[in-house]
Amino acid sequence: MDDTELILAGVARQAELVRTGAVSARRLVEASLARIERLDRHLGAFRVVRAAQALAEADARDAARAAGAPAGPLEGVPVAVKDELDVTGEVTTFGGAANRTPAARDSEAVRRLRAAGAVVVGKTTMPEFGQWPFTESAAYGYTRNPWDTARTPGGSSGGSAAAVAAGLATAALGGDGGGSLRIPAACCGLFALKPQRGRVSTAPHPHLWHALGTVGPLTRTVLDSALLYDVLAGPAAGDRWTARPTRTGFAEAARTEPGRLRIGYSAKPAAPGVRPHPEHVRALHATVRALRELGHDVRPVDPRYPDTTAAFVPQFGGGVRFEAAGTERPDLVERRTRQTLLLARLTPEPVVARAVRAGERMAVRANRVFQRIDLLLTPTVAARPGPVGALDGAGMLRAAVRSLPMIAYTALWNVTGNPAASVPAGFGSDGLPLAVQLVGREHDETTVVQVAAQLEAVRPWAGRLPDLAR
Repeated sequence: MDDTELILAGVARQAELVRTGAVSARRLVEASLARIERLDRHLGAFRVVRAAQALAEADARDAARAAGAPAGPLEGVPVAVKDELDVTGEVTTFGGAANRTPAARDSEAVRRLRAAGAVVVGKTTMPEFGQWPFTESAAYGYTRNPWDTARTPGGSSGGSAAAVAAGLATAALGGDGGGSLRIPAACCGLFALKPQRGRVSTAPHPHLWHALGTVGPLTRTVLDSALLYDVLAGPAAGDRWTARPTRTGFAEAARTEPGRLRIGYSAKPAAPGVRPHPEHVRALHATVRALRELGHDVRPVDPRYPDTTAAFVPQFGGGVRFEAAGTERPDLVERRTRQTLLLARLTPEPVVARAVRAGERMAVRANRVFQRIDLLLTPTVAARPGPVGALDGAGMLRAAVRSLPMIAYTALWNVTGNPAASVPAGFGSDGLPLAVQLVGREHDETTVVQVAAQLEAVRPWAGRLPDLAR
């Protein structure tokens, strides 16, 4: 197998190849690093590449296995990590220039991946403090979409998405505080599940943007995502939120038919004043037809979305304030971030606490739609991936306005905490991916994963690569 075939084999197949001795962990990591060296100059997906460290980690995995140690479920799999998560020996920049000291230990999510055998090949780019659905920063410039390098990969986990879509890493960790996993997945043709709030530990921090944020992977397939979630899921000491146990494991769900479900669909954005792109509406209706052919009862619904502004904005500002408080050089944060921090002064911690409680009330209203359906189907984003440079010359308010069409379907479910996934749905006339969003009941990732796997089986997407990545 050449480098491309090895990386695109996916998580399950790579781990099997290493376990059986057909391929070494070093060979997998070498393939990932070779593709990074060849392709990332066109994408800007990585903030730092850990070539020497990753090869040493891979050699250690191979040596341990040769000595009789059992292989982990992710043995040798090359993964990338968004630069808001700690990796031992690397600076956690949050996409900016204000931090300088390397992390002393891994974040809990990274620790679990390593314990399962994965090898961290590098840290990926993001907008400063993950504020925007475009991966652009003053410190690291533009990150580009592998399907069209003049276009954005979305954000804020855009570096992670670009890395996986181009086959630079098999999987990548990101975070989602308003759509930051689902949006870049939609722009780059990947699968991404935002898990239930509290499903994946945010340690060493008690929260990620208070009640809004979650940690999770971006992958090419549903099963790959499920395998990573089986490793990542579960609380740690100090977590502010803990999700209820799922009915089954994630990988088991990906391999299990769900039976006939009631699935509601709507093209109505949760953000007022936003109109979805016609190709996104067509992708929604094409998915409705596919689900009906799979035997599901699929019907239009009016979700009656609550206005979550009063819950989202204070937590957004408070979350950025929490992360920025730890910077070593606050004088080096971006102008837009300084404006966000000025806004955050209007939302001190008691106001943020009230916003969290308001979000809990809004969750009750939003979840009424699930009294008559099992899943909700919507577009993932309202707009097509635009040209890079979306943040050029924009202050905080203008950046927020430009962001609205990208978060119009996603941010609501961060306020409520529900699981929600972006599922590939073909390609638009511009050659870039289309996607739909599947939203589940609270704590019910299982059903989302099952239906996403069904859609992948009838219209597989993982085998198609951007021209740049072939």
